[in-house]
Amino acid sequence: MVTDLADFTRLVPGDNGLSVVSTLRSDGTVQSSVVNAGVLEHPVSKDLVVGFVARGSARKLVNLHARPYATIVVRVGWEWVAVEGSVELAGPDDPLPGVDAEGLRLLLRDVFTSAGGTHDDWDTYDRVMAEERRAVVLLSPDRVYSNS
Repeated sequence: MVTDLADFTRLVPGDNGLSVVSTLRSDGTVQSSVVNAGVLEHPVSKDLVVGFVARGSARKLVNLHARPYATIVVRVGWEWVAVEGSVELAGPDDPLPGVDAEGLRLLLRDVFTSAGGTHDDWDTYDRVMAEERRAVVLLSPDRVYSNS
């Protein structure tokens, strides 16, 4: 089973990390949405993971609390890479052991920049992330596959 994230990482700059993430609803149907995602080191294990940020009230977080597994697909043109795996959450409502408040603030920035984001005012970014109770979703790859 391929678990290398190199191809996912290579595609991220092609469209600002725009990716489709899919989670499972309680009735077993699939819920999908678009996020900006990137590859970064897990803040505790240091393993490479796919990360994205979700608003604290997002339905995907409700789904991931109950069923912590997701699929994320990054696409540029006709080339795509899918990553499936278990997820961990890190946020004000989802404490991750080993990540304190300052670590969360920096992790939110790391995910943003890993997806190609830049910001002229990090203090405002930090404030908005806190106000929206944003959480980081860290997906550990079980399967990685693509059309190439």
